[in-house]
Amino acid sequence: MPRSSLRRPGQELDLSKHLRDSEQLPSNLSSNTLFSNEHPLELEVGSGKGLFIDNASLANPAHNYVGVEIIAKYAKHSAAKLARRQATNAIMVSGNAEPLLAESIAQGSLEAVHVYFPDPWWKKRHRKRRVLNEQSIINLTRCLRTGGRFHFWTDVLDYFEDTVELIAEISPILGVPIPEDEITATHDLDYRTHFERRSRQNFIPVYRIRYEKRSALA
Repeated sequence: MPRSSLRRPGQELDLSKHLRDSEQLPSNLSSNTLFSNEHPLELEVGSGKGLFIDNASLANPAHNYVGVEIIAKYAKHSAAKLARRQATNAIMVSGNAEPLLAESIAQGSLEAVHVYFPDPWWKKRHRKRRVLNEQSIINLTRCLRTGGRFHFWTDVLDYFEDTVELIAEISPILGVPIPEDEITATHDLDYRTHFERRSRQNFIPVYRIRYEKRSALA
């Protein structure tokens, strides 16, 4: 199913407070360096059109949110959502999340990591390009605080099963996968992401889990 076209932000819309290039970020990413406060920090990898980060940051003003999107036009589109309502606790980053998780985010500093409907990279030879791979799981585990959450949703059963098996093998400190309930949606904006809306409207199963990082292995 093709993606719908994007609404272009008006030229009068100032994105300077809500859109950052990954190459121009502070070397240490934290609530202090990005938002000048000490609120819990949540990271979304692959924000797409920005429905989740917009809704989550509005619903949880005591938390800060950073969305990272590798496709520049989608990062800009998501930032425009935040700019229109002048969000003060969320920004978009245009670029690759992997170097940020590996180099720029301190150990134990994230409240949550969110990965929703990542590109499945269907061909076997391309699977190393998946957002959730051995190294990225190691990195996000390191960045989460004890008790911090990793949320993963996908409509691709193969990706879901591979990820659950990989986490059990290389990152058991994340614990066991906890099923998450389907959100009751009465409006288009009630869905967690645009991909979730598309999947559910086309009767495609969605697999939803979260992990909560343990203090030590049982």
